[in-house]
Amino acid sequence: MSEEPSALPGLAKLSSFVRSVRTPGFAGITFHEVLAKSALNHVPGSGNAMPFGWTINPYRGCSHACAYCLGPETLILMADGRQKPLWDVCVGDEICGTEKRDAYRRYVRTTVQASWNTRKRGYRITLADGTTIVASGDHRFLSNRGWKYVTGAMSGPGTRPYLTLRNKLMGFGVDGLDELDQVHGSTNGLAVKSNARLEVVSIEDLGEEIDMIDITTGTGDFIANGVISHNCFARPTHRYLELDAGRDFDSQIIVKVNVAEVLAKELARPSWARHPVALGTNTDPYQRAEGRYRLMPGIVSALAASGTPFSILTKGTLLRRDLPLLAELRETVPVDLAMSIAIYDDELQQSVEPGTPSTAARLATVTAAREHGLDCSVFLMPILPYLTDTKAHLDEALRRVRDAGASSVLYTALHLRPGVKEWFMLWLAEAHPELVPRYEELYAKSAYAPKEYRTWLAARIRPLIRSHGLERGRADAATGAVRSSALGRARATASASRAGGRGHPAGTDQTAPSTLF
Repeated sequence: MSEEPSALPGLAKLSSFVRSVRTPGFAGITFHEVLAKSALNHVPGSGNAMPFGWTINPYRGCSHACAYCLGPETLILMADGRQKPLWDVCVGDEICGTEKRDAYRRYVRTTVQASWNTRKRGYRITLADGTTIVASGDHRFLSNRGWKYVTGAMSGPGTRPYLTLRNKLMGFGVDGLDELDQVHGSTNGLAVKSNARLEVVSIEDLGEEIDMIDITTGTGDFIANGVISHNCFARPTHRYLELDAGRDFDSQIIVKVNVAEVLAKELARPSWARHPVALGTNTDPYQRAEGRYRLMPGIVSALAASGTPFSILTKGTLLRRDLPLLAELRETVPVDLAMSIAIYDDELQQSVEPGTPSTAARLATVTAAREHGLDCSVFLMPILPYLTDTKAHLDEALRRVRDAGASSVLYTALHLRPGVKEWFMLWLAEAHPELVPRYEELYAKSAYAPKEYRTWLAARIRPLIRSHGLERGRADAATGAVRSSALGRARATASASRAGGRGHPAGTDQTAPSTLF
């Protein structure tokens, strides 16, 4: 093992940073060890519909947290209309982001959820109105032709959509904010429209690495020097498609080495109501780093000791290591497992999900979980239109899921949110160019497949699910993980209590999980 003091030097400025290390057992991977200040995350936007969405993320890769970076002097539009330099923006601050509403993208309030420092090679982007932005080559901006990276290539390993001269960025530019304030008084709710000259006139390689910062927001974007900028987060491509897996995600891992200890303290607070906690909704808890750091045994043991139900969603076959422990903990609290297995054609699976365990290995993990007496669902998602939605593929997939012993199966059609769509369409153009026009038509109006397609898919797959004797599972509306079995138990308990017209019977443990929905 060797320390790597030069790796992500921006992290060294954080009081929580411990060290960066490499070890021969994980060739090509750098671990950046940090001390977590908190472990439990309340899912943004869960609101009244699902008030108790809680997750834990013991790991973050640099492709999640440090790839999309801006110069620290970049001005960020705050929710109150002021602009602050990026270095002065803190977690919890209300800023301005955007979201699609009706036919328009509109400015909306959002919250900063995380912030990271790093060091990247810098590029200066200059627009026709005089706006300049310093960013890394991996940063993305919203243009008139969709989300684009600062640098990229048309072919080869660096293939990705990238800015070219005359691409127009979206926003209001260096001088447009004053005009918006004078006319409307506030940007909140306004459609993203501007007459500003935001065409790219130059992209200059600064020739050196510079300190940079990035933030994660609730909307997935923010306004940087007057243009819409993509923030960094655990990309949906890692959870579902992994179109660039095995690069930064596998080689630069931020590890919260004290997460179990911090979690135990949070769970001991009198205010903690033992709401179900989901693991695996943002980054995979059984990714390669877990083989070295073994954080999960401490996390799940702390949850069980506090009486907190939990669920785990993973693609990682490393889950098998902890099955004996999980079976033991299941005697104390509800434990729900799910394995994400989207594709059952080996060649297609390796093309779409490079770097992930094979379908057969994941199905074997499902079987192992069932042999330990644990429920384990299969997330058959996303289903790729015209690729994995054939009756033959679905029938074979469900047969293998049944034979593996899965307790239930969940499915959904492909969702092409901005940022994922560009990557997927590039892959599709190379692997299946004949399908590009059909996908462009299918996803022309929304990131979701049209209702007509989803209705057609349901009519095709539901009879197959029944014919294989499988049960349809339910996803948690807040976290996207498998729905905790504790919710059903709590509901049954509440119904019994109402029927009896009284509270806890004498002699029962009133500190048992009491989440009611």
